[in-house]
Amino acid sequence: MDVVDGEMKIEKEYDQGFRVEHEGDDHQGRLTESSKIKKKKQKMATRCDQQYTTPPPPDLPIKFRKRIRALRGSDIALVIQKCLFKTDVSSGHNRLSIPFNQIRQTFLTPQETEFLNSGDNKKKCSEMEVMLIEPSLRRGTISLRKWEMKKASETATSMYVLVGQWNSVAWRNALREDETVQLWLFRINSKLCLALVKRRAKSNGYFIEF
Repeated sequence: MDVVDGEMKIEKEYDQGFRVEHEGDDHQGRLTESSKIKKKKQKMATRCDQQYTTPPPPDLPIKFRKRIRALRGSDIALVIQKCLFKTDVSSGHNRLSIPFNQIRQTFLTPQETEFLNSGDNKKKCSEMEVMLIEPSLRRGTISLRKWEMKKASETATSMYVLVGQWNSVAWRNALREDETVQLWLFRINSKLCLALVKRRAKSNGYFIEF
């Protein structure tokens, strides 16, 4: 092999090695970028989990149990524990939302469910008048409805709402955005009743009642 052929061979080998090396760098770069994106998504998911995770709910406070017992109520159970959204305390909305995906257990009878399902948003929604014991232990009535929230290009989201006198309840009990509340059910002679409890979360995972 003469000198010219040898130089061409060396140049060819160098060129191939250079391409392989840079291709390897590009591949490594893509892997690094992919890892960064993956870690970022994991971090966001963890933050979301922490944001919406709340400590285990405590028992219904004694003073509420005594109040319900005095009314001869029974079948006490937790319906929902949630942080109040801005719309829950806005006078322009006048309602407390009870999203289906946050309800702890079924709290309506088949007959009650069927009744609330008989209305829709195109006409007056069917509603039930129920007794409500407020955080102050004041007793009143409020309306329970079922809403179907429809958005463009999305499936409908179902929720129950407390409406009617909700603004008055929120004002009397100084309800604020981001406060934690619980809604409990009980029954008097099989009739649905509700109790609203204010809670304050502590760092050790327990709750203090307001």
